[in-house]
Amino acid sequence: MKLATWNVNSIRQREAHVERWLQREQPDALLLQEIKCETGAFPMPRFEALGYRAVVVGQKAYNGVAILTREAPEIIHRRLPGLPEDTPARYVEIALGGITIGNLYLPNGNSGGEAGYQAKLDWMRALHDRAGTLLALEQDFVLAGDYNVCPADEDLAPGVLGADDALVRPQTRSRFRSLLWLGLTDALRAVHPSGPAYTFWDYQAGCWPRDRGLRIDHALLSPKLAERLLTVTPDRGERDAPSPSDHVPLVVSLAPA
Repeated sequence: MKLATWNVNSIRQREAHVERWLQREQPDALLLQEIKCETGAFPMPRFEALGYRAVVVGQKAYNGVAILTREAPEIIHRRLPGLPEDTPARYVEIALGGITIGNLYLPNGNSGGEAGYQAKLDWMRALHDRAGTLLALEQDFVLAGDYNVCPADEDLAPGVLGADDALVRPQTRSRFRSLLWLGLTDALRAVHPSGPAYTFWDYQAGCWPRDRGLRIDHALLSPKLAERLLTVTPDRGERDAPSPSDHVPLVVSLAPA
């Protein structure tokens, strides 16, 4: 199985980018974040023409997640369990090919003061609880998407973020580590244990040409699924495309069960 996660920063602006990428890479599942449109406004016909179907949880102008798949999925959740029903559109979960796939767009945490940061931590606690539930069910699963977390200092270019940024604060990193301590595997670090492997470059301050990036898009795998891991690659070429997203796809390949 080949799956990828990609914060597209507006599907209406990157519709052609996604179409081109699907034609070239032909993944079994593509997890999209920050689609920035309501569910009914998602441009499905263009992707249906390529043989894909979509599960979309949209929201006007902000947030929004979607999963494109070749085979028909089973929809499990349209929001992260444990969060209020009116929570912003940041999570969708499906079953596909014997695997539970959770697509997440975790809050940034830098707006709204300490209350905004606490909302990020609460979201991460709910994600931890969901992972624990899936582990207890002995379900093969992946939780992938834009985590808005740089887990370690090597996951950001020197000087890009201050020590008080919500992406690197000690509590943020602790919550991320708690997912790993449950028994999940950070797919990229399992294949590339050290060194820069950025997935995001800000549009400003020449971050892309200077390679001043962040690794904030992750795929965490359950124990048995991690045994099937073959390759993990940030598709850096997409950041060099015309009018790109500030994120690039993170592509994960798994061996057959």
